[in-house]
Amino acid sequence: MFMVEPRMLKPWLGIILLFVILFSYAEGAFVGVNIGTDLSNLPSATDVVAILKAHQITHVRLFDADAHLLTALADTGIEVMVSVTNEEILRIGQSPSVAAAWVNTNVAAFIPSTSITAIAVGSEVLTTIPNAAPILVPAMNYLHKALVASNLNDQIKVSTPQSMDLIPRPFPPSTAAFNSTWNSTIFQMLQFLKNTNSYYMLNAYPYYGYVNSNGIFPIDYALFRPLSSVKEIVDPNTLFHYDSMFDAMVDATYNSIAAFNISVIPVVVTESGWPWLGRADERDATIENAETFTNNLIQRVSNDSGPPSQADIPINTYIYELFNEDKRPGPISERNWGILFSNGSNVYPISLSISDSVNINSSGVFCIARQDADDKKLQNGLNWACGQGQANCSAIQTGQPCYFPDTLQNHASYAYNDYYQTMHSVGGTCDFDGTGTITSRDPSYGSCKFTGSSNSSTGGVFQPPASGPVGPSSQGSRVPVLGVGFLLVIFLYLVMADVNMFTNL
Repeated sequence: MFMVEPRMLKPWLGIILLFVILFSYAEGAFVGVNIGTDLSNLPSATDVVAILKAHQITHVRLFDADAHLLTALADTGIEVMVSVTNEEILRIGQSPSVAAAWVNTNVAAFIPSTSITAIAVGSEVLTTIPNAAPILVPAMNYLHKALVASNLNDQIKVSTPQSMDLIPRPFPPSTAAFNSTWNSTIFQMLQFLKNTNSYYMLNAYPYYGYVNSNGIFPIDYALFRPLSSVKEIVDPNTLFHYDSMFDAMVDATYNSIAAFNISVIPVVVTESGWPWLGRADERDATIENAETFTNNLIQRVSNDSGPPSQADIPINTYIYELFNEDKRPGPISERNWGILFSNGSNVYPISLSISDSVNINSSGVFCIARQDADDKKLQNGLNWACGQGQANCSAIQTGQPCYFPDTLQNHASYAYNDYYQTMHSVGGTCDFDGTGTITSRDPSYGSCKFTGSSNSSTGGVFQPPASGPVGPSSQGSRVPVLGVGFLLVIFLYLVMADVNMFTNL
């Protein structure tokens, strides 16, 4: 038996810490969605979950803790962030027993069937209901203690979404700081997040950043479009180049946190999006801009990198929002942030692929309906495929795995492909009066498998369900096994070499 002096352990402690950090950030970023319910034709909770599955959405944020939705989300693998409403904060922040009751009713009652991974305490409390500021952190503390009492604190994090309005001058990011009016509350909040290993929730909207900039920033900067050399956005203090306003907003938040001399707290963007329709004076709220922003946001988040100052911390993001909330007050744009209509169809095309890879079936191709096809021709093609064409259309019937999205485009695609896969070897085509087209990408999604699929496709920006919550980066792409394994082998080799050295002393 040998003894190792404490001073000899210091280098190894550093190496061990390095590996802990490596594995902490080994998981990639995810893209989730917010689900608002302020719409007149809200689908049932069961239908909402079917829509989520159809679009392979695996992370959602609820603006409350709706029992129907939480029940419907059970055993789906979808990770859920529930919310304490602003109206509930006052009571929770003044009473530990009320906080405990809230956790028991809205969280513990649904665990473990429903994968609840976070509690968002209020929404932009400091900038929308400043009178509640004194009880915000106490409310967070009481909820956390209730989770500890239920042995759920390791699985479920507590935080509170804040607006970018909390940072008066976000550019340049290197000099950004929180509004000093809230210094005491913010310091307590950051200490809480650090002590509980939680994360900062940020609502970041480049749409408002662009609209309110009065032309200072180009719209390409807000939409993640490439900037010409003369328009590049550079922080004069750090010389960091910012390709998007989104990155600059996240970096401004990191620098505002750093101003309190608190070590890095990961930032999760709980809301970001772009309205697709607005009034005449809301000229930037267009379907083209919304499509560009959303698809580019998805691609940006999926590259698993952070902003320039924290490049190794992926930016987990929730898109605002799933459905258009037509009952919301305010300008037209307020009611048109949804990426889907309530029947599950897309408001605009969304690229579900986070890479250029394609999934090839055994025949190499699939037959789907054209995006720009005439509805009457599509209906005729669908009727023919399911009738005279003898396609098996049972999967697109009500309650079946391919019924949602309940759109002519989706149903025709399934029927066209089933016919084509069966008949193309004996002369069947994918024409359908010009409404069909061939693709090498497997159109399968969730539990809906198109004929000819290898059944191994899990593509899509909304990643496959996680096996369990693992903190703010609980789902997404993994560090290559070979890379981590190689580092681990080197680490163990060095440990053994050092042990041998000590043994021989």
